[in-house]
Amino acid sequence: MATIALAALAPFTDDIAFAAEAEPATTPADFIDQLGTAAHNLGYFARINGAEDLETAAQYLSDAMDSEGAEHDVLVKRAVRYLVNTAEMVDEYRLMV
Repeated sequence: MATIALAALAPFTDDIAFAAEAEPATTPADFIDQLGTAAHNLGYFARINGAEDLETAAQYLSDAMDSEGAEHDVLVKRAVRYLVNTAEMVDEYRLMV
């Protein structure tokens, strides 16, 4: 099983933790779990557009954990692309709570 460099996820950990109502993740597996919770909170409860991107990112990261080499790198990069609007979504969520 491969791992994911926390540096790739670092720009998003605080915002995802806020949306998941948790402490910032310290492992990739925790981050993936928090993405699911954050997607639910942002999408189901707050009805914020784009929340489904967090679920997609979680799936790519989960797949990356089970892959190696170039495939692993591509999956992490795809996940990060789905996380680019995280700050905007969480800022909108902050205004609601």
